[in-house]
Amino acid sequence: MPHMAPGLSYRHRVADASDPRAQAEGQSHGHGFLSGWEGWRGDRFLALVVAAVAALALITVIGAVLLWPDGSGQQAIGDTADEVGFVSERVTAEVTRVVDARCTFSSVDDPAVCRTFTLELTSGDNAGASVVLPEFSLEFAQNVPPLDIGDAVVLGYESRTDTYVYLDQDRRTSLVLLAVLFAMVVLALGRLRGVLALASMAITVVVLVSFIAPAVLDGRDPVAVAVVGASFIAFVSLYLTHGISPATSVALVATLGALGITLVLSQVFFSLAGFTGLSSEEALVLPLLSAEIDLADLLLGGAILGALGALDDVTVTQVATVTEIRRQRSDLSTRALFSSGVRVGREHIASTVNTLLLAYVGAGIPLILLFAASDQSLSLVANSEVIAVEIVRTMCGSIGLVAAVPIATGLAALVFRSPPRSPSTEPTPPPDDPLWDDFAPDGEFWDRRR
Repeated sequence: MPHMAPGLSYRHRVADASDPRAQAEGQSHGHGFLSGWEGWRGDRFLALVVAAVAALALITVIGAVLLWPDGSGQQAIGDTADEVGFVSERVTAEVTRVVDARCTFSSVDDPAVCRTFTLELTSGDNAGASVVLPEFSLEFAQNVPPLDIGDAVVLGYESRTDTYVYLDQDRRTSLVLLAVLFAMVVLALGRLRGVLALASMAITVVVLVSFIAPAVLDGRDPVAVAVVGASFIAFVSLYLTHGISPATSVALVATLGALGITLVLSQVFFSLAGFTGLSSEEALVLPLLSAEIDLADLLLGGAILGALGALDDVTVTQVATVTEIRRQRSDLSTRALFSSGVRVGREHIASTVNTLLLAYVGAGIPLILLFAASDQSLSLVANSEVIAVEIVRTMCGSIGLVAAVPIATGLAALVFRSPPRSPSTEPTPPPDDPLWDDFAPDGEFWDRRR
């Protein structure tokens, strides 16, 4: 086949890219931005990216200072929750005995069987004491905790009545084991980058627990808190995981730009849809604890935080794609570099959009089953707020993802573009692309087959 040789020679050039002479040649024909900040002041596009990063960082810091929680609202809500009996002391215990016997409330003519659990407290002021939980009727088997002797559980203790109630199984040991396994897998593959990724995840949790949740409980605007928190998480996670480089800066600007588009779209369609935020059990409890929390805005803030994770994945991938293409083909024009990156982005978006849908729908499978059992039309099911919220989240988040591809690819193509050639320099022929024709039979092959 006539095109096979160029294809092979292309693979040979890529394989030899580690040769120091080849690296030096590639560096001499392009920006140093692929590996550092050399000469960034003389490049207007990278200077604009740096200015945008500085402005966004300043806005984030100012927003954090203005919205930083003082704890007053959180304390007041905690006191209210304690007064209405919403919170109780948590203690751990171990099941020591399980007995099935006739219920104390049943009669001889109408006997009923109940299950009683005896447990030994393993924490709290009364650790070591034995307690008996209220009996569970076996006629309602689904309400009976699936406990055996030796199981660890979490109990709620009400000091006013001196009673213990079953709350949940103590599954912290299994969660710790899974976390250790997860960390080992990440470290085994990512090594130092894996360590930084885990640190980034830990910081994200700290931001959620120490800033976002307390600020909302203090009565701050949930949307503003979510935007500032998402911006801070984006700065820390991207720079900590991927390093302080021009490529990371481009990905950061693209991420926050696409997040802004997602925010505007979500605000518009959340308002048009008239969401109240009262579609979940948790949302029904919050107004009892604080009337200052706007549940509709809280719902919108959650959508913004949910979109961030998918956005930075797309932008980092697109910038990495453009820089790698630039390394391998330093002769490509800015337009060709952009086109190549967008082609990769299309494939990424096609899978990510469906991932978003499955992530939102997967969390609501039981609810979907209830709607299916009610035999309602699909349009009425979609109209219910609990389903419509996920639809709007998915659509607005997907539009933001789609917008992130050209934004990230375009910025990367401009920043990492090939330098203009001197008119006096004779252009060198570009290396051959590995096209389909390099590997597939040509027309003459099929003619011979006929």
